[in-house]
Parts: sequence; structure tokens; C-alpha cells
Amino acid sequence: MTSFPHPDITSLDALADFLREHGDEPLYVRWSRDPRADLADGNGSQDDLTRDALPGLSATPLSVEEWWRDRPLRLWAARRLYDYSHLRRDKPPGVHPWILTGTETARGPDDEPLLTGARPLARISEDVIAEANREIAHQPGRWGPMRRTGDP
Repeated sequence: MTSFPHPDITSLDALADFLREHGDEPLYVRWSRDPRADLADGNGSQDDLTRDALPGLSATPLSVEEWWRDRPLRLWAARRLYDYSHLRRDKPPGVHPWILTGTETARGPDDEPLLTGARPLARISEDVIAEANREIAHQPGRWGPMRRTGDP
């Protein structure tokens, strides 16, 4: 396992605290074995459909949007992880969500940010994903990950 200056984030509350502490930085989640290895390859991500190289690493925005206002950061974090939780099943074994910062230079085929100069800040543990799933399940509205039931 790769070590970083920040410990692994092991709870949804710790992730909310991290968002609060790093509120001025652009934050993203990338599902990867090790984003530093992704960067060391000198390549960005690849379009799954065409196999074309993309000009950066694909990631999901994690920074809190202004319209969220004073709603709980814990719920924001849970929703952002839950939206793409299917990636832990779709990607090879050993893939985890990582928090990155970097420069958004383009958009990928799913309108996701593509980052250059990405820098990993922390790894999010599987316990946080399970906690996020429970948090979303307790919400009054119907919600599901971005890959909905019935998708290929």
C-alpha cells in the first residue's frame, strides 16, 4: 500500500472533516489502485469505448458546491461516493477511491473532469463506502449509483 502524509480516511465523519479542512482546494475522487502509478505511466485515462488516450486522469468532483449551502457535509460526501460506487466492482481488484487535487484541463466522454498535475491527498477505506451506502439508504428520496439497474 502507498503511504501518504495523510492517513487513510476510515469514516464518513473523517471524510466530512477532510472536506471542511480542504474547502479551498479543488478536490476529486479517482478510483484506482494507486494514482501515483497512473501518473508515472505518463498517460491520462483511456476512453473505454474508443480506447483513445484522454488528456488527463478521469476523476469525480468531490468539492462541495455552493448550492449545497449548510446541508451536512457527511451527506454530501456519502452521495459523491455512492454515485460512482459501481466502479469498485467494474475495475480490477485492488481499486480504491482516492482523494486528489489537480488542474481540470478537459472533460472526458462522460463529462467527468480530466486532471493534470494530479496529486493524491488520501485514500478512502472500504468502511467509508459501506457507511456511505447506509447513509444514502436512510434518505427519504429514491437514489441509486450512476450505473442504474438494467444498464449493460
